Amino acid sequence: MDKITSGWINGFIGVLIFSGSLPATRAAVAGFDPLFLTSARATIAAALALALLLAFREKRPVKTDLGPLFITAMGVVVGFPLLTALALRHITSAHSIVFIGLLPLSTAIFGVLRGGERMRPMFWLFSCLGSLLVAGFALTQNLVVSLSGDLLMLAAIIACGLGYAEGARLSRRLGGWQVICWALVLSLPVMLPLTLYVFPPDLSGVGQAAWIGFVYVSLFSMLIGFIFWYRGLAQGGIAAVGQLQLLQPFFGLVLAATLLHESVGWPMIAVTLAVILCVAGAKHFAK
Repeated sequence: MDKITSGWINGFIGVLIFSGSLPATRAAVAGFDPLFLTSARATIAAALALALLLAFREKRPVKTDLGPLFITAMGVVVGFPLLTALALRHITSAHSIVFIGLLPLSTAIFGVLRGGERMRPMFWLFSCLGSLLVAGFALTQNLVVSLSGDLLMLAAIIACGLGYAEGARLSRRLGGWQVICWALVLSLPVMLPLTLYVFPPDLSGVGQAAWIGFVYVSLFSMLIGFIFWYRGLAQGGIAAVGQLQLLQPFFGLVLAATLLHESVGWPMIAVTLAVILCVAGAKHFAK
């Protein structure tokens, strides 16, 4: 298997894992404070990351790696989780699809600015078209606009795109799972005390759905998904593989149909097929 194909496969697995992140966060904030959820999920993931780094005796990052690792941590360990947790107190996870549709474009832009990638004009055409299709589909779902929630989600997308691009750039040298692990460990001295400070006085009222969401975002969204995602971005290209995120909202809808027996109408199928064509077009013109 060549490096590019491996990158797309790893990226695809990462997107599948991330597709459950926003619904899980929505479930978790019903029982946990957003600040506690952000710090606790990072603390749990960081403890596991530290164990992995020690078990495999990974070398410490050099001084020049600390800046990119800090940016990565601020984007995907702190920024995106906190901002989405706050936003999902005002909007539904379905509403967030509008903004997830902008994430591939954000990642591609930072891939150019931070990763030094250069894309053909046709790539940008397919990328923008795919983003518009996802956002347009979400806007047809009778969503209620929330200014505070929308601004928080927009900030989250910018932070996430930067964190994806910066982490992927560093993954080319350090390795995908090593980057997210070191970013988590770097955040631990702040996140652990913060978790203890904002720890809820009583957890008896937290429902099962909130606990399931908490476990999912702590293990899969915060660590496991990034192991595949950063490896995919580093191998296949930040801007190119990042277009797979266009499929993330539809993976979530498929999961809802499969697990929750929700109906899937022909408009969703039609838009999904169109988005797949946009991803294929972006991949073709990525180099």
